Amino acid sequence: MQLGQFAAVAASVLLAALAVFQGALIAGAPWGRFAWGGQHNVLPTRLRIGSATSIVLYVLFAYVALAKADLAPPLVNQGFTDVFCWVLTAYLALGIVLNGISRSKPERLVMTPIVIVLTGLFLILALQ
Repeated sequence: MQLGQFAAVAASVLLAALAVFQGALIAGAPWGRFAWGGQHNVLPTRLRIGSATSIVLYVLFAYVALAKADLAPPLVNQGFTDVFCWVLTAYLALGIVLNGISRSKPERLVMTPIVIVLTGLFLILALQ
């Protein structure tokens, strides 16, 4: 397996785990301190909607990773996939900062490292 393929599969697995986590939050799991600023143990409706949106985005992000590694057809075309991969890398890098300054210590300690890893994996893909 090539480095880009490993990065795509690893990113997809991590994004799938985050999607399961968001699904649990939607279902009422008391893990809200790890997400959305950590102000709620059980998420209110508006943040559950945000979690549902996150799941959709995670699926899109994983698809972009797999497409970039030639493990799925490209989005629109290869050029679009390449640009979108860079956009996601920048978005995830911003996520490092936002999770790092969260008022929630559990969110900072858990989500910041996860986003650092995702950013690194998407950077590997973007450089391919």
